[in-house]
Amino acid sequence: MARHPELLIPASSLEVLKIAVVYGADAVYIGGEAFGLRAKAKNFSMDDMREGIAFAHARGVKVYVTANILAHNADLDGVRSYFEELREIRPDALIIADPGVFEIAKEVCPGIERHISTQANNTNYETYNFWYKLGARRVVSARELSLQEIKELREHVPADLEIETFVHGAMCISYSGRCLLSNYFTGRDANQGACTHPCRWKYAVMEETRPGEYMPVYENERGTFLFNSKDLCMIEHIPELVEAGIDSLKVEGRMKAALYVATVARTYRKALDDYAKDVETYRRNMPWYLEQISCCTRRQFTTGFFFGKPDGQTQIYDNSTYLKESVYLGIVSGERDGLYRVEQRNKFSVGEEIEIMKPDGRNVPVRVGRIVSEDGTDQESAPHAKQVVYVDLQGRGEEFDILRRQA
Repeated sequence: MARHPELLIPASSLEVLKIAVVYGADAVYIGGEAFGLRAKAKNFSMDDMREGIAFAHARGVKVYVTANILAHNADLDGVRSYFEELREIRPDALIIADPGVFEIAKEVCPGIERHISTQANNTNYETYNFWYKLGARRVVSARELSLQEIKELREHVPADLEIETFVHGAMCISYSGRCLLSNYFTGRDANQGACTHPCRWKYAVMEETRPGEYMPVYENERGTFLFNSKDLCMIEHIPELVEAGIDSLKVEGRMKAALYVATVARTYRKALDDYAKDVETYRRNMPWYLEQISCCTRRQFTTGFFFGKPDGQTQIYDNSTYLKESVYLGIVSGERDGLYRVEQRNKFSVGEEIEIMKPDGRNVPVRVGRIVSEDGTDQESAPHAKQVVYVDLQGRGEEFDILRRQA
């Protein structure tokens, strides 16, 4: 029997959580201020988490909290205290990698589901069954698995054990995220949430018998980026993901801004809904999905390991830069005297043609008619600084609309 997979979207802040919910997520995963693997993300205070969970639950959307560090002894008392706080806030699940942390969660938060992070290197069905027997409700597959391997997993695990799989976003060059480069080079531990992403850096070669003599390796004039991966994108392969028996389609990106989250959530939401109607609708709308998914900052796309070993096709050797198809200008958050309150993120000007990105899939072009500061002063442009301005959008704005400009 075909499953109807959940669309699981990341959120770096309360603002982005609300965008993820409005733009089509079935569930959102977030990090608190400790014990997650994105220490540089804005993350959520307990008050933000409480508000975000209430906002999501009011709209039928679940919220999962990451606690997926590989804990050291000094972390354990803090983990226990943290889970005691989360027990009162009641997220829908905790995402955990460490067995010790898992046992604390089981003891402190028995009423909250426990999901096993990809960080635990879940590559075979016996591992899935192991976690199931301990009380896990869901296991996140390692990115190294093919669709065929996931199908085999589905056949060998209980029907009520859910499989979650990354389908979009950044790929790590290390085995399911267990990279030591950051810790070795900078003292910042990737497995404690502080990765410096040395896989994106430029490298030279040193021959063993000639220490200190560095020989550049040029793919282009900027150098060679030996470990630099492409971004995963499976928007063209929804049928294969569903047929493999995956319960949750997960998007990477807890460091990403609202434009990325809105774009990816909206595109996968429409693709999944179209496919649920019939495969022909899904196939017919493929050009729209591909156009839209390219409208946020990204690297080149790959299908990763889903169709077997990628034979080097997941790497970008000649640059470390992102492709940027559009610029994030701000979010509409209200209305006053016929002008729309915009929480501005990049500069735009009166008279400029911009685009309003709506949750229902429409992209509405509009000319900026007027910009007014919070104190009521007219201004020619919204400067490149985070501030609130009031903008004439010709009556076409609504709360949670994203404003963007083609790059």
